[in-house]
Amino acid sequence: MRILFLGDVVGNSGCSKILNNLLSQKELNKIDFVIVNGENAAEAGVGLTKEICEDFFKCGVDVITTGNHVWDQKDIMKFIDNENRLLRPKNLFEPAPGKGFEVFQNEKNVKIGVLNLMGNVFMKKCDDVFEISEKFLKEHKLKEDYDFLVVDFHGEITSEKNAIGYFFDGKATLVVGTHTHIPTNDARILKNGTAYQTDAGMCGDYDSVIGMNKDNSLNRFMKKESTKHFPATGDATLSGVIVDCDIKTGLANKIESYVFGGQLKNT
Repeated sequence: MRILFLGDVVGNSGCSKILNNLLSQKELNKIDFVIVNGENAAEAGVGLTKEICEDFFKCGVDVITTGNHVWDQKDIMKFIDNENRLLRPKNLFEPAPGKGFEVFQNEKNVKIGVLNLMGNVFMKKCDDVFEISEKFLKEHKLKEDYDFLVVDFHGEITSEKNAIGYFFDGKATLVVGTHTHIPTNDARILKNGTAYQTDAGMCGDYDSVIGMNKDNSLNRFMKKESTKHFPATGDATLSGVIVDCDIKTGLANKIESYVFGGQLKNT
């Protein structure tokens, strides 16, 4: 079984790249299941909409995860309550619309659990991610409640992401970070068999400042005339990871960084 995880989709550029290429990339790479973090997919670069979600599902996405921008487009609150393929961080303060964990069954009757978490350091206030994770692992077991478990950890700092990776080592198939939009060069299998990468990167235009227009971003840093951040619109790169999974153990046999198109295609 091969799982493709794609990092934060940013604006129209990232959406278009997925809509135009995902089906062919799934076939080329023999992908069985696709998870996409869509929290920056809206035209403004923050949040996502019902229409974007439905377009993603039509082009081959199985599950959409999110993060701190999940509620930035208000219509998503009602939609998320009725769409179990769209997740929000499980450790958001309760009660909150939607849910942060679900088990999905593919056409081969394989059960894939997807857990969406958000970090506590330099992020919006939410429940303690390690307490929530500990409680989760007491209630859910690999190869009992699901065949595979993928954890999207939406966090700001690398140390917190590293720690979550080790916390889930041997208990999840993949732990992958999102939020910082820059892919890290540390894809590996941890000691107890969990695939890990600190950040998957983004699906967006890398001729930018983390997906946002570079000239406007520079002006903001230099306190020159500028506007609110808005996404860059050049050719996007799809960034993420592909994991080969062992159906017997629920752990990973192999992980590789995935980069397709755009500014990063030749690196």
